Amino acid sequence: MNNEYTIPTDLLQLLSSEQAYHYKIIPVKAHNGTLVFKTDTLTESLKRELRVVFGKDIELLPETSENINLYLSSNFRKKDLNKTEDLHYTNDFLEKLLLSAKDIGSSDIHFEPYEHKCRVRFRLDGKLKEHFIIALSEYPVIVNKLKIKAGLDISEKRLPQDGRITVKTQIDEFDIRVSSLPTLHGEKIVLRILSKDAGHIDIKDLGFTDREIKTYKEAIKNPNGIVLISGPTGSGKTTTLYATLKLLNDDKTNIVTIEDPIEYTLEGINQVQLRENIGLDFTSALRTFLRQDPDIIMVGEIRDVKTANMAIRAALTGHLVLSTIHTNSAWATISRLIDMGIPAFLIASTLNVSIAQRLVRKLCDHCKQKAPVIKDLFPENFSIPKDLTNHYKAVGCPKCYHTGYTGRKAIYEIIPITKTLVPHIKNNDLEIDDYLEEHHITTLKQNATELIKLGVTSVEEVYALLID
Repeated sequence: MNNEYTIPTDLLQLLSSEQAYHYKIIPVKAHNGTLVFKTDTLTESLKRELRVVFGKDIELLPETSENINLYLSSNFRKKDLNKTEDLHYTNDFLEKLLLSAKDIGSSDIHFEPYEHKCRVRFRLDGKLKEHFIIALSEYPVIVNKLKIKAGLDISEKRLPQDGRITVKTQIDEFDIRVSSLPTLHGEKIVLRILSKDAGHIDIKDLGFTDREIKTYKEAIKNPNGIVLISGPTGSGKTTTLYATLKLLNDDKTNIVTIEDPIEYTLEGINQVQLRENIGLDFTSALRTFLRQDPDIIMVGEIRDVKTANMAIRAALTGHLVLSTIHTNSAWATISRLIDMGIPAFLIASTLNVSIAQRLVRKLCDHCKQKAPVIKDLFPENFSIPKDLTNHYKAVGCPKCYHTGYTGRKAIYEIIPITKTLVPHIKNNDLEIDDYLEEHHITTLKQNATELIKLGVTSVEEVYALLID
């Protein structure tokens, strides 16, 4: 983003995105009860209207239309044009903030206290951006409001707490997971905005190549076994799981899930919220599930050897188990299970497919710039393919809010567990590059390189995946 057109957060929060675009005004200063705006319309009628809207004296400074548009597109996100919602019906700052974050597609909201101020950041397309500054005197009120809504203990400020809020307004309804963490200057609160309905998720839209989706569908057609998806937090694993459940969901199948939290709801699926404080953890839920005559079981995450053993037991007794695990690659998942103490022969006989995935930001088609490939762009040990002669750079324009990127897509590494792979599992081989190449299995690194080649993403965005 061009720093010349960046507006400080304390000025940005003086007005809403809708007000900025409607009046074509840019905040410059607030002092002694007067708000100063830049505009390309220096009229008395505009000044009078703004005085009524903001309840303060108004001073207008001249600016070109071109620069006003640059300021607007660099700092304010427009609402979804398909929606007719209006945030002006509520004067509650917290409610406005939650609705604004959901409206622009934010996945998380961070409330962070420091020595002299508190800031609020939104996560958009995987990156955090500061949106509000809150006075230290006002911050405890907001924290208490959030804790009361989430059913947390407002008197407990020394221990972390977790809760959940269902936001119901005139215009929307959605769930929020709340996590509080005691820090040096107060409690940090992180809100995860959860989508209520998984009806819009389609496996075709996730980012699988034709070959990958064929391999994956074959693995999940098996009536028993384990399907494991790995990747870091925020890599889209849950979305892939729900797209899979949506595909498998029908009147003849009993599907049960244990999740923390329940991020989506799907009609026809029995979903259970994890509650470790009362003993309802992944292991105990799995044990109960086996008495519920399930066909398919989804476990939010395999965190320990007990859960892994129960998942294997469920697979051995004729159930299809879907779950996630935190590893860096599809092959590392198998090594992780062996390190947990799961016998290699059990992994070989129960695991249907191991998948690794990442989410990468897509370059904006309106402003990306073609450039020749040079060695310095890539990690030292990366071998540049001969056909990779050009790449595209992120630039930034009004269409992408001057970030250079619009939206994200998933990339996958899918290893089906076949008879030829079993000896490698039993030997716990650390390197199977030759096997992957021989069986035409595309790695995350190769998929990332292909996206650079096609101009879908930039080298910077997938740099970590290119490191050997």
